[in-house]
Amino acid sequence: MATELRVRVVQDPSQGFTTLPDELTRGPDITVCLDILAGDRIRARLYGPAVPSLYGTEHRADLTARPTEVRTAAARLCRLWKELLVDFRPLTDDGRLAPDTPEQPYAALVDLGTRPPAELHAILEELTLSGSELLFETLLGGTDPRVRRFRTYLAEALSAREGLRVRFDSELYIPWPMVCLRPEEEAPPDQDDEDPAALLAHFLGHRHQIEQTGGAYPWLAGRHEPPAVPSVSLNHDTRVDRQGRTKAAEVATVLATNTRFVERTTRAELVRALADHGLDEHLMYFWCHGHFVPNGSQPACLAVKLSDQTAIDAQTVRERRRRFGEDSPFQPFVLLNACHAGVPEGGGDLAFLGRALIHAGARGVLGPQIEMPQRFAAEYALEFLTRYLRGTETAGEIAHAVARHFADKLLNPLGFAYALHCGMDTRLERAAEKAAESGREIAV
Repeated sequence: MATELRVRVVQDPSQGFTTLPDELTRGPDITVCLDILAGDRIRARLYGPAVPSLYGTEHRADLTARPTEVRTAAARLCRLWKELLVDFRPLTDDGRLAPDTPEQPYAALVDLGTRPPAELHAILEELTLSGSELLFETLLGGTDPRVRRFRTYLAEALSAREGLRVRFDSELYIPWPMVCLRPEEEAPPDQDDEDPAALLAHFLGHRHQIEQTGGAYPWLAGRHEPPAVPSVSLNHDTRVDRQGRTKAAEVATVLATNTRFVERTTRAELVRALADHGLDEHLMYFWCHGHFVPNGSQPACLAVKLSDQTAIDAQTVRERRRRFGEDSPFQPFVLLNACHAGVPEGGGDLAFLGRALIHAGARGVLGPQIEMPQRFAAEYALEFLTRYLRGTETAGEIAHAVARHFADKLLNPLGFAYALHCGMDTRLERAAEKAAESGREIAV
């Protein structure tokens, strides 16, 4: 006699595998969604193969936090990084600048291993506390049992092991790599309590590959065939670091090696390129200053300026690319290394320009979330772009590895202040690679 067996699925057997008609993709290990609902409410959802499951379903909770509170806390975290780390001034007991040291050593140095460990530990202790408070108290705080359960599962998933691919999908922007786990959420590090390296291990940007996404189907068109020689552009303000104190010249050399290289220094040149339907660049690098422009009742939005000092904002991109259909070849990865002048008092939307580029076709945008020191910004770009142009690793892997490089070898946390908006699986493919692989499919 046939007997119907009762089956309970306790985990996603396909491990998040998802396909679109022209794509081969692998889902993230962890996906966190923050949906803004009517009534100014936030609904949090958590799922993925690395998340402990309840009866095969996603975790879900309506949070007590409000979007304005979360945005304010996120802006405060960015401000603290600027004030406590970048702007730190070592003073003597009588309030004078310490002798034989730069006025702002954490802005002037890349290798922070030369700073007193106790001094660096004290700064990182405050940043880790603020980063964990943003996640566990502002966003996921309160006594609601459903929120507490959600908080527990999220902490367990993020702390169980390192190197996961984590996606935060929401229009509510948070600088996730700068967010921290609490020490009690992790296995105790095998390091001295006063060692700055022990605190660096708490940052999500140290533990995992992270991308922030928002909006359904930003790319309706499929990927185009990979090039034999990639097209690369340097869009920069030639007045930045005229004395040559950074590695900006080395970055330009890397960009121009074995590529079809284009250099732009004015808004007119960039606008002309964006207005071209046939614009086919695989990597766009911006090395310039940024500033925030008013946006009515909404937070001010980031705009960049090249050598002619004329603003380029999200609307500039939309106006030039809106009329082009899905067959446009514009699908670059963008490193927006724009050192802005600090977030305004009312907060600023750092992702606004990046979102416009993504909706125009860009496969990902990487950029700093605080006013980044020029020397570090150039060093970061050199590390990232050198690896990305090799075409062997994805942007998510590289961003994670570069942040770990600066943190583990140089005790510098500023790599965590770079956030990836989409593009975690984007890789610079080349046609020669495709032929050499003899038809083997590569997930990107």
